[in-house]
Amino acid sequence: MRRGATPDTTPDLPKAAKQDNDRAAAAAPTAKKPAAPAKRSARKRGAAASALEKTIGYKFKDRDLLERSLTHISAIAGGNRGNSYQRLEFLGDHVLGLIISDMLFRSFPKADEGELSRRLADLVRREACADVARAIELGAALRLGASEANAGGRMRIAILADVCESLVGAVYVDGGYDAAVKLVGQLWGERMRTPVRPLRDPKTILQEWAQARGLPTPTYREVARTGPQHDPVFRVAVVLPGKESVEGVDRSKRAAEQAAAAAMLKREGVKAERADG
Repeated sequence: MRRGATPDTTPDLPKAAKQDNDRAAAAAPTAKKPAAPAKRSARKRGAAASALEKTIGYKFKDRDLLERSLTHISAIAGGNRGNSYQRLEFLGDHVLGLIISDMLFRSFPKADEGELSRRLADLVRREACADVARAIELGAALRLGASEANAGGRMRIAILADVCESLVGAVYVDGGYDAAVKLVGQLWGERMRTPVRPLRDPKTILQEWAQARGLPTPTYREVARTGPQHDPVFRVAVVLPGKESVEGVDRSKRAAEQAAAAAMLKREGVKAERADG
């Protein structure tokens, strides 16, 4: 022992005991570190994207394209719009319009241009696209920034409608026109055959009814907006000179306008199928 060193008073273990301790330490299971939040989130998104592919019956060859079609601008660091779904939404909007126009043209050979246009507008409007998105649970696969997700972005009509069009655009890019036609036929075919609302909406009927009586075009004004930002409720009044205004309430401004027009038509005794009173 060196001079000044403190003597080691720890008793030596028998050699057999030390070997047993070493074997026990080697056999002890290593504690797994919890997965990082980013990795868990990526796995969850991947599972949701795979479930979406199964739902729509289309398997993407380019998985990056699928992810981009589901990525909201709020999830992009630095806000690079090119990495979000916005470009695909632009493309999908036009692809959807073309495919549904062709479907209508072939399915309704006796319909004139006016009827075809009304049917097309009803099928591609924001609310209709959002309904399709909800039907295939598209919100679950969305990639959103934390603030947008916490604000209820997965349920917002505008986002659901946009990403629905983006998905159509992505399928078109990945699989071509035939793949897009199959997807749109699957998701919009039944809606085309059985419209969920009259082709001549209450606003149109009310306007025609007013014009037939020499009255000006009805105007609409927002009276109130209530509820959370991601799911507001609108109260809208329809104003027609010489008539008492009537209000309508719904979850989008456009729908509230339609509700107000329908309420005025009902009060005036105008049947929905007629505009001439």
